[in-house]
Amino acid sequence: MKITRLAGLFAASALGGAIVAGDAQAQDTRFISMGTGGVTGVYYPVGGAICRLVNMDRREHGIRCAVESTGGSVFNINAMREQDLEFGVVQSDVQFNAYEGNDPWDDEPFEELRAVFSLHAEPLTLVARADAGIEHLDDLPGNRVNIGNPGSGQRALMDTLMAEKGWDHGTFSLASELASAEQAQALCDNMIDAFAFTVGHPAGSIQEATTTCDTVIVPATGEAVESLVEQFPYYFPATIPGGMYRGTDEDVETFGVGATIVTRGDVDEDVVYTFVKAVFENFDTFRDLHPALANLQPEIMVTQGLSAPLHPGAERFYQEQGWLEEDS
Repeated sequence: MKITRLAGLFAASALGGAIVAGDAQAQDTRFISMGTGGVTGVYYPVGGAICRLVNMDRREHGIRCAVESTGGSVFNINAMREQDLEFGVVQSDVQFNAYEGNDPWDDEPFEELRAVFSLHAEPLTLVARADAGIEHLDDLPGNRVNIGNPGSGQRALMDTLMAEKGWDHGTFSLASELASAEQAQALCDNMIDAFAFTVGHPAGSIQEATTTCDTVIVPATGEAVESLVEQFPYYFPATIPGGMYRGTDEDVETFGVGATIVTRGDVDEDVVYTFVKAVFENFDTFRDLHPALANLQPEIMVTQGLSAPLHPGAERFYQEQGWLEEDS
C-alpha cells in the first residue's frame, strides 16, 4: 500500500525559495504525511487545517506537512503500520482495536501506535430516501444499504453494530460498499435506499444528500446500541441537532465514536511536539477552521477517547501546559 506523496513538489518549492539566516535549510526539511478520509467528509478538511498550521512556521522548524485523502480509519492504521504515513485521523474505536489487536487485526496488536489528541464527536448518521419507508435503524433490513467501504471507520462500526444485532450482508437486499464520497449521489440516484456514516457535523456528504434529494435522518437506538455503549468506553450516546439538514427538523438520537489523531512511536519526538504545538498555540484559529471543531476544549482533547499511550512529544507539550501531571 503506497500513498502518492507531494514531497517532490514540496522539495522543489523549498529549493526555489530564498534561504535566510535562521531558516531551515531546504536539504534539512522533514516531510510528514497525515492520512484522513474522503474529501466530502470531515477528516480531510480537518487534516488540511492541521497541516496549514504546521506549515505556517516551516521555515523555523523545517517540517512540511501534507494531507492525504484516504479510505479512512482502518486504511490509515494499516498505512502507518507500513510506515507510509506518519499521522492519521482515526475513530476512537479503531484506535482501541488496533492497539489491542482486535478485529480486524486479530492477535496482531499495533504496539507502536501512539495517541496524539482527540477531536470532534462522530455520531452514526443514518440517511434514508424519504420514499423508502425507513424511520429507524430497525427498518434497514430488506433495503439497499451502503455500509461503507472496507478500511473505513464507518464500515468498522457498522460491522460491530450488525454483529450485535445478528445481521449480516444478507440481511439487506443490497449491502453496498461505496466510499463516503460516492454515497450521497448513489442515494439520490436511487441506487441505494440508505447509507450509514460516522462523521462530525455539519458534514459535506450529508449536506450533499439532503439538499439534492428528499431524505430523512433516522434514529439508531435500541437494545443493541445500549449494549455497545455499556460494553465499550469509546462508544457514547449522541444527538444530531434538528434543523441542521433539510428534511430533518427534530433532534435525532443515535450513538457514536470520536475522531482522534494518532502517530507511530518511532516518529521523532520533536516532530510530534511541533505538530501539537502548532495546533494548540493557534487554537482559536484551529477551532474556526471547521464547524465540527467549534466546541473543542484542550484539556479534554488530551485524554478523552485515547486508548493507545500518548506519544512522548505530545506528552511533553501537554505537561508544559499543565494539562497533564509530570508523572502521568
